[in-house]
Formats: sequence, C-alpha cells, structure tokens
Amino acid sequence: MTQDAKVVIHFKDLNQNDLLNETLEKRCHHLAAEFPETTRYEVTISLDKNEVHANTYVTGKNTSLASHAVADNERQASEVALDKLARELRKEHDKRIFSARREARRTRAKRSS
Repeated sequence: MTQDAKVVIHFKDLNQNDLLNETLEKRCHHLAAEFPETTRYEVTISLDKNEVHANTYVTGKNTSLASHAVADNERQASEVALDKLARELRKEHDKRIFSARREARRTRAKRSS
C-alpha cells in the first residue's frame, strides 16, 4: 500500500520561492518513498535577525520527529534541516527493525538452550 505523504511548506517573513518549493517537495516525497511509515512532512522557513531558520517536522505511524537548522540562505537552511531529518528517520527506522530482529534472535537462543 503506497500512499503519497502530504507535504506542507511555509515561508514566514520571506517571499515564497517556487523553485525552492518544488525542490523541497521532491526531497520530501523521496524521503516518504524511503520511509513508508511517514504521512506528513512540514517545512517552515523563517527570517530572524538576518539568519534563515528552517524547521522540519515529520509525522506518521509511530513516528514524530523534528529538526532545525540556521544558515545564510533559504536553500542551505532547508537542505541542512532535511539532512538532519533524514538521519533521524534512518536511525529510528533501523532501531525499530533491528531491535525486533535482535529480540527474536535472543528468544530463539534461549529456547534452544
């Protein structure tokens, strides 16, 4: 069952950039394809004291993660925030899969003893 994740992008105190908007949507859909348990991606890009802040949030089945980055421009801040989010998703995904496998191995080893 493949379902497209919803992607929401907000620009706060900045003009909306269509090229950046498309790039972020593609990147979020790529992450959604890699992590099918995710259902919603939200990216907020804001300007604060001549620094660009990017906040990213992802939710889904048993998933709720966030990341934040600060940079000189919108593209760099959003890319760094999405990179951090991807690392967190990978970490949680691997933990969920491999911890179940480790537990299964332990119980098999106990039964065979």
